[in-house]
Amino acid sequence: MMGPAHSLSGAAAWLGVGAAAAAAGHPMPWPVLVCGALICAGAALAPDLDHKSATISRAFGPLSRTLCEVVDSISHAVYKATKMRGDSNRSGGHRTLTHTWVWAVLVGGGMSLLAMQGGRWAVLGILFVHMVLAIEGLLWRAARVSSDVLVWLLGAASAWILAGILDQPGNGASWLFTEPGQQYLWLGLPIVLGALVHDIGDALTVSGCPVLWPIPIGRKRWYPVGPPKAMRFKAGSWVELKVLMPIFMVLGGIGGLGALGYI
Repeated sequence: MMGPAHSLSGAAAWLGVGAAAAAAGHPMPWPVLVCGALICAGAALAPDLDHKSATISRAFGPLSRTLCEVVDSISHAVYKATKMRGDSNRSGGHRTLTHTWVWAVLVGGGMSLLAMQGGRWAVLGILFVHMVLAIEGLLWRAARVSSDVLVWLLGAASAWILAGILDQPGNGASWLFTEPGQQYLWLGLPIVLGALVHDIGDALTVSGCPVLWPIPIGRKRWYPVGPPKAMRFKAGSWVELKVLMPIFMVLGGIGGLGALGYI
């Protein structure tokens, strides 16, 4: 799928988690709901770090473009080192390592530990990166015609405001993990969810997605998981734009209302 659909599905997924948590008797404070939805929207772009032309490659100028090239090379090397006889030969690393559950868990877990151990500046850094990505994804057309600096300033302001709100007692710094020293340990959860939602979205497209790697399926370790080929669509097609994106918006709205206790 394309960047806007990925981000929208990520936000909808976190709002759905918020509704489920409320139904289970553990409602999220509203700052966690809002912040988590934006982080998840941003994290849903991150698996495309292996793609030099993806939205994320433009998000931070030369830094993100260089990072995408490095991740592409690493992903391709991992693919070649672990492929089985049934896996095809590839010339690049797109839709390999960063499109797996292993990547999602490692990145999300790493961000949780960084947020918990690194203090306020680490939290601000994580929020800034994901706020910029959320702006790039959710406000794609506006972000494309705006200067990068303006997007970065908006991301930085959003991160600063959200961190200040979350730090206030009862607003969510210790949501879910309440032991001393576990503040912001939950921050990795929307990152894991965003990456997995991205993978599921790509699995619906023509190429499928090797989300189950390194579990072998048949003679393939990089098996492209997906529905029957007749049910798949091309990225950016009318199915994505006219059907799935409106569905994501409706589901996100329902999830948000449920999370806030209105339904």
